[in-house]
Amino acid sequence: QVQLVESGGGSVQSGGSLRLSCAASGLTGSRICMGWFRQAPGKEREGVATIFTTGSTSYTDSVKGRFAISQDNAKNTLYLQMNSLKPEDTAMYYCAAARSYCPSPKAIFGYWGQGTQVTVSS
Repeated sequence: QVQLVESGGGSVQSGGSLRLSCAASGLTGSRICMGWFRQAPGKEREGVATIFTTGSTSYTDSVKGRFAISQDNAKNTLYLQMNSLKPEDTAMYYCAAARSYCPSPKAIFGYWGQGTQVTVSS
């Protein structure tokens, strides 16, 4: 059974940093796409960043140069380093997994964590 557990959220001031972690278990296979998504109140969920098994990454434009996605395969852990945070980054952040190559519009993220809240104050 696949489990994804996020941690590391919190409240920071604008310009601050946070690192989110996602502990994964039960995921096997050579073609796994891991991603971070976020959803702010009243807004649709959006993809933030993805990373493929090979280490290939992609980012949504609004976080390029500020966020970095990485994974530690030995620890089965996904990370999202968030720097220069802005109030508009405030959202619930979710870790997700897809048995798919990424980035790809065909990737279907079938596994989700419970989310961790990030709040950035101005």
